[in-house]
Order: sequence, then structure tokens, then C-alpha cells
Amino acid sequence: MRIAFVGKGGSGKTTLSALFSRHLARSGASVLAVDGDINQHLAEALGHDGGDLGAPPLGAHVADIKDYLRGTNPLIASREAMIKTTPPGRGSRLLRLLGEDELHARHVRRVGDVPLMVTGEFDESDLGVACYHSKLGGVELYLNHLVDGPGEYVVVDMTAGADAFASGLFTRFDVTFLVAEPTRKGVSVYRQYRDHAWEFGIRIAVIGNKVTGEDDLLFLKEHVGDDLLTHLVQSPWVRAAEQGRSDGDLESLEPHNRHALSILRETVDAHPRDWPTFHRHAVEFHLRNARSWANEATGLDLTSQVDPDFVPGAASLA
Repeated sequence: MRIAFVGKGGSGKTTLSALFSRHLARSGASVLAVDGDINQHLAEALGHDGGDLGAPPLGAHVADIKDYLRGTNPLIASREAMIKTTPPGRGSRLLRLLGEDELHARHVRRVGDVPLMVTGEFDESDLGVACYHSKLGGVELYLNHLVDGPGEYVVVDMTAGADAFASGLFTRFDVTFLVAEPTRKGVSVYRQYRDHAWEFGIRIAVIGNKVTGEDDLLFLKEHVGDDLLTHLVQSPWVRAAEQGRSDGDLESLEPHNRHALSILRETVDAHPRDWPTFHRHAVEFHLRNARSWANEATGLDLTSQVDPDFVPGAASLA
């Protein structure tokens, strides 16, 4: 299952991404956390001490990732002919979650009990010549070629606000959790995301965060309605962890907040993937990109990259 955490900057989506990843790992589940935010703080939220993580960022190796994933697919002539929405086909290299392959070996590092991949920061060399979503191409390619199974989870901390819709990555998730504070600014991003998500058939569930009392909860219910899945209360444990005053033991997290994490997992597990539909959405979005800009940019007909007889899933790994 692929899970995205989105929300206004400062809403706590990175904190929730880390807590949920740790909650899954603590249960023994196979989980991979991915930092897809322009502000790369997920490693610290997972407990990293702030030094060099030693994980080469995906965004700096997109060309190499393309070369590896296209494999012997005859419909993709070169890395230059492969864009981030290019779907896999026969001959493509498919990935198992945390499998023994060069992509995972190069880019995954463990932070505590959670394996982590990072997109990389937007640095000075990018100013004026690139957008951050070009770096997210590595994440999108990874998810397009990943064949994950039951009991396996990829948790992605996405860019803040409705900016998450600036690339096709938002279509690659089974569940999108929108983290909202009980404020007018907090729910304004929800309205934007709700409208965009409806257009593309994306399921969202809202997590209220930093709730201090009944008034906060009533505010969220008024503005979010049935999309409100659960909420977390203001957490002294999280504040202590952010200040380095906690041993990081998730068992010490407030009982209400631990229960909220359990609700998130129950929600994710209740929606098993329909691979044919999931792949159809990927193909539709690729065709949309090919016709709107990529064919002209590459001088190629990228609609021909779609393998009509291929559907990813367990059988495709054979």
C-alpha cells in the first residue's frame, strides 16, 4: 500500500509521516518511508541526529534510475525517451519493496527501525533552472515500477499545500491523508485538495492535528464533515521529541494519539489495491502528459510507450 501525507506547511504532516512509519515498523510490517518534501526533515522526525544520512538522494540520480528501470523494454529507446510518468511494460525492471536490487541498495538507509529514501534538497544550483518537481521524478518512477504486496507499506511525506498536484505523483497512492490544524488556514488547504482530488478520483481522508479541546474538534467537523477520519491531540511527547528531550519510545506517546495511528492503519488495510485500475490511471496520466508537453519536448511519440498487454501485479514479477 502507498500512503501520502499532505497538508499546509506546519500542519504536522512530516511528524505524522514519521509517527505512522514508526507505528508500522513497530508492528513488524515491511515499511519504507520516503521524504518527498522540498524541506527535507523526515529523517530528523524519525530520530536521525542531523548528520549526513549517507543516502544518495533520488533527485540527483533520476537519469540512472531511468536506465535501470527501463531494462530491456523495447518501447523505451533510451533514458532521454523516458519521462517520469512512463509506465512499465514487458522488459521493464520491476521492484519488490526493499528488494535486493541496486536501487534499494544505493538509496535506502535505516533511521532507527525505519528504512528511508530521500528526494534531496532544492539547492543553489537549481535556482532559476529547475523546479522541485523535477527531483520528485525519481519517486514517481520508483512507485510506477514497484510491485508491493499485502502487508507492505510505502509512506511518502509530500510537498506542502496544493503544490502536491503540480506533478502526477499524487495519483500513485492508495490513500492520501490530509493533515489539518483546527484553523481557517488549516482547512483552506483541505478545500483546495478536495476539489483537485475529486477531479481525478483520488481518495482523501483528513486527520485533525494539534487538537486542544472540544471546540477544535467541532471546528474541524464543521469545515471537513465526513472526510474527517480521526484526530490527534496536542502532544507533549512530540514536542519533547522535537526538542531532544525524549527517548523516542513510541509506547510513551499519548494513548489517544496511539489509537489514532491504529485507525490510520485500519483505513489503509481496508482498501486493497485493484492493480488493473491502478495501472489504467497511470497510463491515462502518462498519455495526458505525452500529448500536452512531452511529445513536443522529446520529439518522440511517447504514447507508443504503453504496452497494451501489460498489467503490473504479482503475476508480472514472473
